Amino acid sequence: MEDRIIKTEYSDIMQKSFIDYAMSVIVARALPDVRDGLKPVQRRTLYDMYELGLRYDRPYRKSARIVGDTMGKYHPHGDSSIYDCLVVMTQDFKKILPLVDGHGNFGNIEGDSHAAMRYTEARLSKITQENFLEDLDKNVVDFVPNFDETEREPSVLPVKIPNFLINGSEGIAVGMATSTPPHNLAEVIDAEIAFMQDDTLTTKDLMKYIKGPDFPTGGIVINKDELLEIYETGVGKIRIRGKVETEKGKNGHINLVITEIPYTMIGMGIGKFMSDVAELAEKKITNDIIDISNQSSKEGIRIVIELKKDTNVENFTNLLYKKTKLEDTFGVNMLAIDNGRPETMSLREIMRACADFQFETATRKYTTLLKKEQDKKEIQEGLIKACNVIDLVIEILRGSKDRAMAKNCLVNGETEGINFKSRESKAMAAQLLFTEAQADAILEMRLYKLIGLELEALVKEHEQTVANIYKYEDILENHDSMAMVIQSDLNKIKKEFKADRKTVIDNRETAVYEEKPVEEMDVAFIMDRFGYAKTIDASTYEKNKETIQAEFKYSFIMKNTGKVCFFTNTGNLHTVKAMDLPQGKMRDKGIPIDNVSNFDTAKETIIMAASQSDLNLYRILFTTKMSMMKIVDGGEFDVSKRTVAATKLADGDEVVNVEILHEQKTVILRSNDGFFLRFYVDTIPEKKKAAVGVRGMRLGKNDFIRDVFYLNDMEEKAIEHNDKTLELGHLKVTSRDTKGTKVRL
Repeated sequence: MEDRIIKTEYSDIMQKSFIDYAMSVIVARALPDVRDGLKPVQRRTLYDMYELGLRYDRPYRKSARIVGDTMGKYHPHGDSSIYDCLVVMTQDFKKILPLVDGHGNFGNIEGDSHAAMRYTEARLSKITQENFLEDLDKNVVDFVPNFDETEREPSVLPVKIPNFLINGSEGIAVGMATSTPPHNLAEVIDAEIAFMQDDTLTTKDLMKYIKGPDFPTGGIVINKDELLEIYETGVGKIRIRGKVETEKGKNGHINLVITEIPYTMIGMGIGKFMSDVAELAEKKITNDIIDISNQSSKEGIRIVIELKKDTNVENFTNLLYKKTKLEDTFGVNMLAIDNGRPETMSLREIMRACADFQFETATRKYTTLLKKEQDKKEIQEGLIKACNVIDLVIEILRGSKDRAMAKNCLVNGETEGINFKSRESKAMAAQLLFTEAQADAILEMRLYKLIGLELEALVKEHEQTVANIYKYEDILENHDSMAMVIQSDLNKIKKEFKADRKTVIDNRETAVYEEKPVEEMDVAFIMDRFGYAKTIDASTYEKNKETIQAEFKYSFIMKNTGKVCFFTNTGNLHTVKAMDLPQGKMRDKGIPIDNVSNFDTAKETIIMAASQSDLNLYRILFTTKMSMMKIVDGGEFDVSKRTVAATKLADGDEVVNVEILHEQKTVILRSNDGFFLRFYVDTIPEKKKAAVGVRGMRLGKNDFIRDVFYLNDMEEKAIEHNDKTLELGHLKVTSRDTKGTKVRL
């Protein structure tokens, strides 16, 4: 038993296992093969549809049947991955060349979901059938066992075009990802033909044919000068913009119409774009927007933004480019499986791989066709020879006891046991010497083949077969001849399936938006106890000050260009621009403060809110649950970040009070056990916000600070304590950092 135990380092096993797993995901799941531009799930789905006979000119079949058959035979990774793949291959807004013809609801460009597989139907598109699967019966690619070795599947499809470039690809593997943009079919074919004619062409030479990506959604690529480096390295960023037009609207208004969107906005991106535009108006970044509507239909994209009469359209368009996804970046990483390995490939390397694959499949195809024609020639020559001596053949057949004897005579000239009419016939029979294939064909030949016209057709067919053999031999032996055949096929595909370029390739300047200066004015910030905040007109606040202060937890006057500061029990400071808050009427609800800040309602409580400009003028006093106190200069909280640490806390401690110091002379601490301590504010030292502070009251075991009160000179203030009224001014002023007095009323 011991000799069967293998001792090894655990880390080595883990490393090898992870590498095996990663390579399995990379090669067998996530990345396309550069030769056919397909991931395994796409290849298996298309091959299964081919086997099911779902040709482009035949009826559709339920998607559920296709998915189930593919999963059962070739791709045992769940039906959702197969159906999602099938759906994408039907969508002309994602694929420049849809590979599947779908019937039913397969989703749309705005992100609406596709119907379930039991409702939709599909079949192969014409280009897929004719140029991806047509030559599978000609031994052009290797077939490998499926996952349980009950079926065989092609290791790659014999695709006649550089599909990896034309349709592009996106996928995430382990530690790597592929992202290749789609390209125009006619341009890619022209580049492929040019490369076959001169394989010394550089990427720069090839880009005379391929201008750049051609997205199904159109748009404008604005960094043309950077494309060469992207295609030479296989990585980079393509900047794309939507297409914008202007129209005259109602009442002299201007309509900004978006007719093409960036490829990255496919799906929910359109809804996000519209909400982003609406947010520009809500946050008062622009006051030019009157309305926005999505009027898109089957005819194409049409998003209309209605603008005011005096709007600077160019400046507003630049705002959209800067603040929304109307201008976006497409990250390029042309990673594919090449010779069994994941490689980031340049345009030239992709062309080389595709050209090599075309020559490889053409060689195997014409080798198969040549063998087929040679076999046919052998049979035809045997039949012609047999027709010339048909009487002798009939005599052999009639004189033989069985098929084997007749065949032996035709092939080997063995006449023993066969009854001939004459010695001359026997002698001639011994000299026939047909091949075995010819003999089988003669024995299976039907009598109608002896009709004169049939004989004439046989001779013509033989002549055509000889011509085909000569043609195929020339193709296989002459590289130029094979190249001409491949190029001829490519030109036919281009002629039938070419389409005009949709994406404009250009150099455009970076969008510059000139913000209109905001007119600074006073507004009132108000927030209720539920955390809903807004700003209102300052005059409205002054008229209703008492009511607002009674109904709202926080309220104060501030500048509309300023920030609101929120101090929380966790010691954090959250800042919110007044511009980010909706301005409305006093009875409007407002928005939750956590919608415009990093405030976490589940973990934090707001202790105090104030205008940042007010904090700059004063000092701030912090008191914690463990009775740690300090004064901080308000200028330290003039920060640009949305969230910073306002004070340092010990483990288990939290802030219970934050106070802006004006004329407060004494501070009174009340503990949970009923102890009171009154001392002068001046005895608390000023420290930095990163400091912990000093002790205010000596607390007993398990006791903590419950409340903090402040008094000015001669000020009277009463609180409820033990269900009775306590005058705070009657408490004796003592020293900080003492136990205080337990008050019993």
